[in-house]
Amino acid sequence: MTAVEIRRATLADVPAVVALIADDQLGSTRESLDDLTPYAEAFAALDADPNQLLVVADRNGEVVGTFQLTFIPGLSRRGSTRAQIEAVRVAPSTRGTGLGTTLMQWAVDESRRRGCTLVQLTSDKTRTDAHRFYTNLGFTMSHEGFKLAL
Repeated sequence: MTAVEIRRATLADVPAVVALIADDQLGSTRESLDDLTPYAEAFAALDADPNQLLVVADRNGEVVGTFQLTFIPGLSRRGSTRAQIEAVRVAPSTRGTGLGTTLMQWAVDESRRRGCTLVQLTSDKTRTDAHRFYTNLGFTMSHEGFKLAL
């Protein structure tokens, strides 16, 4: 695989990030590239919040991976901060090249650098390949997740 730069996303990256999120069995039913206005507004809120980090993997000017990293201060675990990884996507052309592992290692390293004591993520129950991937990286399936659509 050609070397990638892992960096903070910019507004110019938003169309490519949305395309990655929409390019899978779940995202294709939830996302739309027809109007990027709501995504640009969400990006502005993310980018302004010091506890949010939208990350891209850039290979020769092309966004080939992404995830969102959220830092959550809390009282539990002796007042520790935890990191939440969301919306992990890797372009189909780079799957199986180690990019996903590189992205997750970067997320864990950044979480440590920011003083987090725990990194957590959720993965849809239907994503069994992703579950195997995260387990192989050392994540454990320690909790059941719950969601309430509003």
